Amino acid sequence: MIDLNKSSSLNRRNAELNDALEAIHFGFRALIAKPDARLAEISYSRVHHRILYFIARHPDSSVNELLDVMGVSKQYLNRPLRQLTEAGYVDVKADVRDKRVKRISLSYIGEKLEFELSEEQRKRFEKVFKEAGPLAEAGWREVMALLISSGK
Repeated sequence: MIDLNKSSSLNRRNAELNDALEAIHFGFRALIAKPDARLAEISYSRVHHRILYFIARHPDSSVNELLDVMGVSKQYLNRPLRQLTEAGYVDVKADVRDKRVKRISLSYIGEKLEFELSEEQRKRFEKVFKEAGPLAEAGWREVMALLISSGK
């Protein structure tokens, strides 16, 4: 026999969890809309922004270090990184101690593009964190940290 109370509470919980999934989907879509539109203007995609963002935060990384930071494969990174390098957004230099290691950093125009794309997102976070308040921001950060750590 089915316990209707238990079934009802499971359905409610599933509905709440589905709401959370939708919130993260639509929130992320809102966060990336303007940067994605700008990237499309220059025939790039979100992966290009991601690469620029992480190189900006980890300048002079090796390609392997960038792979580790981003948690992606060499195949994922190869083509868009090459495009960014050929277009002059990313500089690649041989490591001073080991010439086999390539160090990557953003060029001046790469820094400008990364700032333009990410600044819109930082402003959006600043606005919503201010509206939600410090407790809500702290709760959001805790949830995100738990999502990240539970995926490892």
